[in-house]
Amino acid sequence: MLDASSVVREPSVRSGWLLTLCPAAAEGGGCFVPSRRRSPSRGGPADPERSRAEAARRARGRLRRYCAANRLNRLGTLTYRGAGCHDPAQVRADLGVFFRRLRTALGGEPFPYVWVPEWHPGGHGLHAHFAVGKFVRQSLIRDAWGHGFVSIKLLSDLPVGSGRLEEARKAAGYLSKYVGKSFTDERVRHLKRYDVAEGFQPERVQVWGDSVDEVIGGASRMLGGLAPSQQWFSSEQEGWQGPPALWVQW
Repeated sequence: MLDASSVVREPSVRSGWLLTLCPAAAEGGGCFVPSRRRSPSRGGPADPERSRAEAARRARGRLRRYCAANRLNRLGTLTYRGAGCHDPAQVRADLGVFFRRLRTALGGEPFPYVWVPEWHPGGHGLHAHFAVGKFVRQSLIRDAWGHGFVSIKLLSDLPVGSGRLEEARKAAGYLSKYVGKSFTDERVRHLKRYDVAEGFQPERVQVWGDSVDEVIGGASRMLGGLAPSQQWFSSEQEGWQGPPALWVQW
């Protein structure tokens, strides 16, 4: 249970900082919220390149938090045999069947997972990368897939003492690269950039404060007094065009 007394309440009139914390992922991001919201701007035309970059950034963040919160620390790949598969809709259908079969093979209980499509660099069509948070025999994965080749591994090459959270963050880093590439690849425009198991979305909590230090302190108390391991501030970014913002990881 979260300690509700650690949450800094939203100011009713004055401005303040808002941090949206994902406790299970030990990560949060936020911005400065003025006391009076501005009306939507009717400025010039939107910049498509910037819009894609922002959409990719948001998608990578959601995927990273899902992986971290559910401790998805094992990476797998599913590849088609022969000439491969070049139909995004067919890939999505095949992956739906794969995860249903895998769930049955593992006893029928729902489990969290995420998958990301990628076009094979050698022209072999689409294949899929996925992450799970439990040991699964490769033979079970191969039988559930049934379309070709499979692989799966536990993330390694991490500092001594790293746990499942660090492993999951590393897995998310690999998958996020494929998600980012998909926003500039028209061939996967009609296929979801990534997909996850339903029912495992991490909880999010809003932390309000008068200053950056106050919201970070409130979030740290909710996480048992942990000190942040990484921090990012828009004030330190040259050419930042949005509202004052921050991102913190514990």
